[in-house]
Amino acid sequence: MSDTPRRQRITVEDIGDIAVVQFVDKKILDEQNIAMIGDDLFRLVDELGRRKLLLNFSNVEFMSSAALGKLIRLHQRMTQVGGKLVMCAIAKDIMTVFVLTKLDKMLKIVKDEQTGLNSF
Repeated sequence: MSDTPRRQRITVEDIGDIAVVQFVDKKILDEQNIAMIGDDLFRLVDELGRRKLLLNFSNVEFMSSAALGKLIRLHQRMTQVGGKLVMCAIAKDIMTVFVLTKLDKMLKIVKDEQTGLNSF
């Protein structure tokens, strides 16, 4: 049956006016999942009017370059609407990719969720 709801890829907890996003999947690899995550994140900004997003990567062990591209577009969208995007709890291996691609210079990345909350 195709009536089954799609599996949730992110969870969102509101802490004040900050939307804290947790990723459900440990590996963000396939194109379909990345598209669904992207849709959910952009919906927060475009439909729900969220202007402060904190992405918590504590669950994520691996992510593809396509997922990185989605994060760059989300960052650009947040900039366009005058919002702020912060990322936290990024695994060492993923952080290495951020550093090599210089995304650590473009994106605001902090150590943990509390530091992220305090950065808004």
